[in-house]
Amino acid sequence: MIVVIDTNILISALIKDSLTRDILIGSGMDFVYPEISLHEIRKHERLIMEKSSLTKNNLDTLLARILDYVVLVPTEVIEEHLDEARKIMLDIDPKDVVFIAAALSFENPVIWSDDRDFDKQDRVRVVKTERLARLFGK
Repeated sequence: MIVVIDTNILISALIKDSLTRDILIGSGMDFVYPEISLHEIRKHERLIMEKSSLTKNNLDTLLARILDYVVLVPTEVIEEHLDEARKIMLDIDPKDVVFIAAALSFENPVIWSDDRDFDKQDRVRVVKTERLARLFGK
């Protein structure tokens, strides 16, 4: 099963040594994240450092460590599915189009997100952290 993670999941794993981080690093699931969305992490870098008490160096190291368990989906792959993803998410949340496009790049994907906007579409299955935790045995 390919699991597309949204930015909030990645930020959560960076802020706190938590269940989210445990799942990403220890579950052995196949996680993917849109390469184009890495700018969102950089955009929120100060907030992440403030909430996590990490230095810039430590944040960069932790991000690299987490990304060892996440495959970045190249922008070129996502672009092939943007039109379809826009039709699905444009009236719900345009910021989430890229995650739908990433999911559409794979067979039988799920999106890992606690964002309820994804629940308003019916094209890609969505799994919440609580459900993944049960699958992971936590």
